[in-house]
Amino acid sequence: MIALLMRDIRLATRAGGGFGLGLAFFLIVVVLVPFGVGPQTELLARIAAGILWIGALLACLLSLDRIFALDFEDGSLDLLATAPVPMEAVAAIKALAHWLTTGLPLVLAAPVLGVLLSLPVQGYMPVILSLLLGTPALSMIGAFGAALTVGLRRGGLLLSLLVLPLYVPTLIFGAEMARRGVDGLDTTTPMLMLAGITCGTIALLPFAAAAVLRVNLR
Repeated sequence: MIALLMRDIRLATRAGGGFGLGLAFFLIVVVLVPFGVGPQTELLARIAAGILWIGALLACLLSLDRIFALDFEDGSLDLLATAPVPMEAVAAIKALAHWLTTGLPLVLAAPVLGVLLSLPVQGYMPVILSLLLGTPALSMIGAFGAALTVGLRRGGLLLSLLVLPLYVPTLIFGAEMARRGVDGLDTTTPMLMLAGITCGTIALLPFAAAAVLRVNLR
């Protein structure tokens, strides 16, 4: 399992592997927002948490089609299906590799990019914590969507259409937790809901993704 995880991380960090693409998109979104809404510091501070969450969500979408597509094209996915490793574990490892190469860099970059959006000082920790709790759910949901569309030609658009509605609860509670933190309010309720969504996706979606992969590989 560790070998599979390290292999996926190495593939993602190679040229054209997608590493840094989501981070670059995240940076572009955050940089362009002040140009679009104007230089009003109060307005930027009010929408900073939501913009960071929307940017992170869209950045995660960019590399979802790579989770299983490369393995499907070179036949590695067929070998993994016949290996003694359960397909549920393979799906979970693929999602973990995606989070380590996409979600975690977004979490680490959020405080720096928050400066560009005039994020209040008290909002940094809630924003970081909400992204840290929520981005694993984005990767696991994305892995399920990638399993649904594996083998389809030009399935990237279909993947986005399938995954975006499933991302909405994570976005709602993640942005609400960050917004409450910025306003100095209690964040316990959205934090628990966000943690529950993440734990639920990690517990259930590997089985769903594995079942879909078995069907697509027949």
